[in-house]
Amino acid sequence: MEPYRGRYFEEFTVGERFVTRARTITEADIVAFAALTGDDNPLHIDAEFGKQTIYGERIAHGLLGLSYAVGLTATLGLTEGTVIAFLGLTWAFTGPIRIGDTIHVEQTVKSVRETKKPDRGIVVFDTKVINQRGEVVQQGERTVMVARKPGQEG
Repeated sequence: MEPYRGRYFEEFTVGERFVTRARTITEADIVAFAALTGDDNPLHIDAEFGKQTIYGERIAHGLLGLSYAVGLTATLGLTEGTVIAFLGLTWAFTGPIRIGDTIHVEQTVKSVRETKKPDRGIVVFDTKVINQRGEVVQQGERTVMVARKPGQEG
């Protein structure tokens, strides 16, 4: 079995920046997300309705963008096998994600702090979802609990 490639708590440094690969958002993504979640708001699934909105077309669900941000970030492998818990996030939807937009994620280690338990620590990432035009369409902070390196606790 291949070992996990994730980093341990003490291997994160404030200011480190990571960039994911890109992904193009398709109509099929939006339709599948609507079906999976039951969120069939016409803003996302009705082309004629979308034409009448301020966007002039259908747009992706905000939570679809957030979901892809989490998935794209996971492909970096930073906490693969070392994350203990996802503790929370603050998030802002700052622009639409349109069918055909290609997004990627840029995240920076905002802070690291030890916990009362010597086998873990907290890492906060400043996270931005950026489209192909360089526009930040979503952003926020994601907080995770990460294991310390075995034998390095405390």
